[in-house]
Amino acid sequence: MRDLLNGARHFNELERGLPGISKALLANRLRHLQDVGVLEKWRNENGRKTTEYHLTPAGEELQTVVQALQTWGARWAFGEPDPKELDPLLLLWWMRGRVRQDVLPDERIVVEFNFYGAVDGSYWLVLTRTDVSLCLQYPGYEVDVVVTADLSTFFQVWLGWMSYADALRTKRIEVEALPALARDFPKWFAWSPAFETVRAERSAGRRPPSLSSKPFRRDGAIDLHRTSP
Repeated sequence: MRDLLNGARHFNELERGLPGISKALLANRLRHLQDVGVLEKWRNENGRKTTEYHLTPAGEELQTVVQALQTWGARWAFGEPDPKELDPLLLLWWMRGRVRQDVLPDERIVVEFNFYGAVDGSYWLVLTRTDVSLCLQYPGYEVDVVVTADLSTFFQVWLGWMSYADALRTKRIEVEALPALARDFPKWFAWSPAFETVRAERSAGRRPPSLSSKPFRRDGAIDLHRTSP
């Protein structure tokens, strides 16, 4: 529901936001949401047959419920990411969905991410005002911004536990680009949906316990299928 409320419309988009879920289980869950009247499946046949999932008015009203769960999770059940759960591809998939396209430059921007730490790897986001693409291989365009970062640190910045400025100051995130692009880079993202709540908790000096025993999702949502020991 969180991903649908954030604009996901296709099966593959929903699958990427739920790492480890089987296609059969996801299909069953989507059918259940249709059966209870919060989701509709639309078929688009202009050129090629595609399927889109759209929330009904009843589904859209769940926005306040999901937001309340994210707020509760950020306040009581969510802390720093556990190294074994750091997934750079999932992180960039979330970021792809939170790009503020209205503030991007007029020209195409290619951002290369080089992660190290828990997981090493290079990935690319191709940003325009009409489309955002995540690439697992070099996309063939000139790279405008190179981000070299400790993966755990970037998760913490995404979530709001660490400020972007602090990450730069400690060199756990380094950005190479023309000065104007380097300055504007963090403004291109809305960051996690739980970002503001996490920052407020951090500013108040309240940090939740370790994540190892909490029902959480790395982006601040609650996974009710996980239980505390």
